[in-house]
Amino acid sequence: MPTNRSLFVATIAWVLFWTLMVLVALEDYRRDGGAALWQPVLWETSSAVVATILFLVQRRFSAGDDALVATPRRWFLRQLRWLPLYWFGFTPIVFAIRHAIYAMAGASYDHEPWSEVFVYEALKISVFFGLFMTIGFGLLSYREMMKEKVRAEQAGALLREAQLERLTRQMQPHFLFNALNTISSLMHTDVARADATLVRLADVLRATLALGERPQARLRDELRLAQCYAAVMAERFEGRVMLDWHIDPAALDVMLPAISLQPLLENVFKHTVGRRREATAIRIVAVIDGDAMVVQVEDDGGVLEHTDTPGITVANLRTRLAALHGEDARLDLIALAPAGVRAEMRLPCAC
Repeated sequence: MPTNRSLFVATIAWVLFWTLMVLVALEDYRRDGGAALWQPVLWETSSAVVATILFLVQRRFSAGDDALVATPRRWFLRQLRWLPLYWFGFTPIVFAIRHAIYAMAGASYDHEPWSEVFVYEALKISVFFGLFMTIGFGLLSYREMMKEKVRAEQAGALLREAQLERLTRQMQPHFLFNALNTISSLMHTDVARADATLVRLADVLRATLALGERPQARLRDELRLAQCYAAVMAERFEGRVMLDWHIDPAALDVMLPAISLQPLLENVFKHTVGRRREATAIRIVAVIDGDAMVVQVEDDGGVLEHTDTPGITVANLRTRLAALHGEDARLDLIALAPAGVRAEMRLPCAC
């Protein structure tokens, strides 16, 4: 795209320049009392045609110099090699065209002596050459700048993807440790329940492996992992957990950071359920709010502490949200009255 744009701009600038030259020549010719308007048109169009041909030849054989645009001095010195082509090629061809067309029109093309013509035309084409090269350098610099910008964006995207992958994988061992700890606890009290929990854990691991292969996942896939995990943990804390799921069907296909809902649930089980004797009500909500999706995980017994130093789960998820959506996404921890904590994740969606 930058190359096509630069070529289009250069073509328009070239056409406008020679159009201006024709108009100026016409005006000067009329002011001097000339009547044959085709003559000034011929003078400038012949110059335009020959200059275009010479310029295309130059571009054809000097395109390899474009890599030197980062060092302007070297680039301009390389282009100066072509100046003699314009000195000794431009004038003979242009004047041959003019003499031929004048002859076909039954007229004579009179001009100053050849020595004066060559000096004047060489000076004029040198000025034009400098102007064209300066404009060409600007367009090439713009093209290289755009290419560098694209490369930087691609590198940034790859870096963000690598960071997301690293952060996602960082969570998996943490989750597996807690799940195995749950099963270990059950093995001492009820082997049948432990066996059933192992089956559920297998489902959790399959979902974790599938989601861990990519930086983002649909809410429906995140729910599958979170519900399997909640079932495992509910077995461990039998009678001490009440789960309430409120999921907007319109939100099921919205993308969010992979393995982001389950860690929020894990926080509740670790910091609230595991520390209380009484039952804990956990409510999971996912709704569409305008052009954003809101995901909430809240409990009725947690206490919000150390808000300035969030735990690994919250810090991890905030980092991934920022990498994916910048300032358009956020994760807030909100203290509820009379007790409880709500983790609220808001991120943009194309709903």
